[in-house]
Amino acid sequence: MKAMWALAVAVLLAGLGWPPAQAADLKGKKVVMIIAHENFRDEELLAPKAALEEKGVKVTVASTSLGEAKGMLGGTVKPDMLITDVKPADYDAVIFVGGVGAEGYFNDPTAHKIAQDAATQCKLVCAICYGPSILANAGVLKGVKATCFQNQSGNLESHGAKYSGEAVERDGKFITASGPKAAKEFAKAIIRALSEYVWDAE
Repeated sequence: MKAMWALAVAVLLAGLGWPPAQAADLKGKKVVMIIAHENFRDEELLAPKAALEEKGVKVTVASTSLGEAKGMLGGTVKPDMLITDVKPADYDAVIFVGGVGAEGYFNDPTAHKIAQDAATQCKLVCAICYGPSILANAGVLKGVKATCFQNQSGNLESHGAKYSGEAVERDGKFITASGPKAAKEFAKAIIRALSEYVWDAE
């Protein structure tokens, strides 16, 4: 009897639109995805971008040029804006896409400031593959549990991060992932985090 009652209540709530669809929760959310202009990793841009847009998130792609950017697998995308114009305050999340081209941001002051400002402003700070090394070099991963492409693990640890080796790792406002095989799980983690309460400033 209790099971039948629970089922009836669930059906009634579903008819009333409860629980609310996650897509509706994410309408109005905005993220910026930062890619290398040459040799970003295709899946690490395209899989999260598609998943986020499906949930109603407005995704902006930024790079060092507005000309057509090219991925490691030959995919192309036209960036929406220059990385120099990115203001983390305008977004709910900042995502650094990996690929070997991301090395160009390892010591880039603009990329570092974006990461630092996003962290300070309690935005979601996300990176995949080589991307976490940008965060580490910017000094925002000290004491943070994080993951990355395996050959970058030493760099993370040397900058004070707690390397986990997991496919996807979340530690508070930081979400990191190991590489292209983890792109879909990375997207899911970002979607879950965007659906949650906004963190208080630390």
